[in-house]
Amino acid sequence: MIKAMRLSAALVAVLLLAPASAWAQATTNVATADDNARVIAGMTPSTGSPLEPLTRDASWQAHAKYFDKAWAGLEQRQLSKIKAWSAKNVTSRKPVLFYMFSGPDFLYADAFFQGASTYVLSGLEPVGKVPDLVALPARSLGGELRGLQQSLNSVLSFSFFITKKMKTELRDGRLTGTLPILYTFLARSGKTIKDAQLVTLNTDGTVTPTTGEIPKGASPGAKITFSSGSGADQTLYYFNTDLSDSGLKTSGFLAFCKGLGQGDSFVKSASYLMHSDNFATVRDFIVQNTATLVQDDSGVPLRFLEEKSWRISAFGRYLNPISIFSRSTYQPKMRELFTKTAQPLDFGIGYRWRPNESNLLLAVREAGARADAKP
Repeated sequence: MIKAMRLSAALVAVLLLAPASAWAQATTNVATADDNARVIAGMTPSTGSPLEPLTRDASWQAHAKYFDKAWAGLEQRQLSKIKAWSAKNVTSRKPVLFYMFSGPDFLYADAFFQGASTYVLSGLEPVGKVPDLVALPARSLGGELRGLQQSLNSVLSFSFFITKKMKTELRDGRLTGTLPILYTFLARSGKTIKDAQLVTLNTDGTVTPTTGEIPKGASPGAKITFSSGSGADQTLYYFNTDLSDSGLKTSGFLAFCKGLGQGDSFVKSASYLMHSDNFATVRDFIVQNTATLVQDDSGVPLRFLEEKSWRISAFGRYLNPISIFSRSTYQPKMRELFTKTAQPLDFGIGYRWRPNESNLLLAVREAGARADAKP
């Protein structure tokens, strides 16, 4: 009895000296958000995590091998080159990055704009639930992980999500919505997740924790707090919201964004939506509230970036938009720019994802330039 009491006292002493996350896991069998992310991403969780047994499952081990191979290829083929390009060319940065029409694509937001304090992502893909692998039946693990691989296949292979396909895929199974994908990208990008919660974007632009039914006109979202190594905390927001003119009339999304102040913007594989007058409001927001814009040709049409207000650099090769998009999205002005001044681009990006077919536009607002969205 005395020996047992001594052991119990020793255990309590160890736990009291351990980090708060370890105490929580030991006493409530609740896995941290970071451990959930690591296991979903095919990486081992922290020592003592209740998710450790999952890593002994053959399906998880196959999943880990799949992601190890996929990420090694992606890092060599694209990510390392993008980071080098960004370090060389994106020399002035704001603390906020707006990534419209992104879906859950934190991967490329981080590659092009590492170190932002706040990332704002948006799209039509559902948010889903905060992942909790402790509650996942063991027999379901393999199927859920295969579903995640399927959802990520296009972005790992071609650098973009297929929105229509994703909207369907992300509603099935127990690991639903964008959060498992955001978790995967954060973990594989070397981030540590501190907290993740579902939030509601209200019509006045305020964001509150989701506690029940989302009010009419409000948008569901997620807020993730994370860090890079020993750096300061960073915040990632994802909102499931309609960025069309009609959708933004009743949405608080742009009010929320404006409250963050001027930021940088990134756009790729955006279906050429901002070439249409139905998406003029979000297009104008980007033009008026961006200091540095990095985009492919599917983003803001060149005619909206006035030469007197922007310093524009072209990279890669400008070709016709792929066949599924309207011929009206072709920009003769872009062809002229790229023919005269384009610099080499050693990686693929966007719909024309092959390196010798891809294009990027870097637009930096001139000091003191007036924000104006008129063509």
